[in-house]
Amino acid sequence: MLSRVRPGVLMLVGFFLMLAGVILPLLMVIKVLESTFLLNFISYGSSLVGMVVGTLGAALYAVGRRRDR
Repeated sequence: MLSRVRPGVLMLVGFFLMLAGVILPLLMVIKVLESTFLLNFISYGSSLVGMVVGTLGAALYAVGRRRDR
């Protein structure tokens, strides 16, 4: 399954998930969005999943570069 997904795409998805994990709390702090338990959980989950997906993409990129040598 992971062999079909390009590492750059995983890193990009991870970046946008982590960006959402930063922007959502910022919007809650400046009172644009109401801070609810669900929104806090989504924000935390987005940041966590983004970090994992981005790290996985970087690892797959490094393995792919190592095989090319």
